[in-house]
Amino acid sequence: MLPFPPDERYYHYSRYLRERFQARVYRISVDAGFTCPTRDGTKGTTGCLYCSNESFAPQRAENLTTISEQIQKGITLMRRFHKAEKFLAYFQPFTNTYAPVEKLEKLYRSALAFPEVVGLCIGTRPDCVSGEILELLAQLNREKYVSIEFGIESVYDKTLEWAHRGHDFARTRKAIAAAKVHGLHVAGHLILGFPTETRDEILATPAILNELGIDALKIHHLHIVKNTPLAEYYAENPFPLFSETEWIALVADFLERLRPEIAIQRLCGEAKPGTLIAPVWHLSKNEVINGIRAELERRGTHQGFLVGKNESNDNQI
Repeated sequence: MLPFPPDERYYHYSRYLRERFQARVYRISVDAGFTCPTRDGTKGTTGCLYCSNESFAPQRAENLTTISEQIQKGITLMRRFHKAEKFLAYFQPFTNTYAPVEKLEKLYRSALAFPEVVGLCIGTRPDCVSGEILELLAQLNREKYVSIEFGIESVYDKTLEWAHRGHDFARTRKAIAAAKVHGLHVAGHLILGFPTETRDEILATPAILNELGIDALKIHHLHIVKNTPLAEYYAENPFPLFSETEWIALVADFLERLRPEIAIQRLCGEAKPGTLIAPVWHLSKNEVINGIRAELERRGTHQGFLVGKNESNDNQI
């Protein structure tokens, strides 16, 4: 039985949250001042090939306000514009488990101190989560909801190496398995469109994700954004990127192969104005999402439609 009405075509994360908390839940992005091992010299200094937090997250202030101040400001704004009542504190920029466990506990608990905050979403890397950190998250999860979001990015080592991720996919498998053992809700972030991967490899990815046991997924098309190593690479070695039409068809194909119990948090990326080099799309994010839903409706399919079946989808890009 599907966890969503068939006419919705895929499992919205918003539906998952409404069912869990019996209310509309909004995420408040907070910046705790973290960095990454690919930036601080541990594994590199320039970050992953494609990475620019400035392209999607608020610009980091020279003097960050406290987590409590950021949460209070977010609650005020969300209440004013969305009449929201419940919130998740989303530790978003960079690697949000990249610190001693004592510091992490202080930061996390400062966000959970608000009665309106019903849980945490913690963005991190698979190589930056120790057993001690998972024990802390498990303890917090017994008090309130905790979701850990791993930057999977790709299931192929050749891509992870090309993108300068600093770890292999075996590390991702291990981290996700450990988080699940600790009872955590696990989300993943995936980028599609790397020049290292074929269409067949992309469509083999859902089967691998299905085995990992993740609970939620963000799918993002590869962006070339300013002030990144990828921007320099692309200028010298241009490669094809997805058009809106190609993306809509590909994601429909992808969703048909993905377990229907995996809640979908995102179906395409969006860069802040002035940061994007390519691809330049002329449809809005909502129009692309509506296009994906319409494509699945046209096919008479939905998320998970091909899971467990040996037949292939003829609607290919």
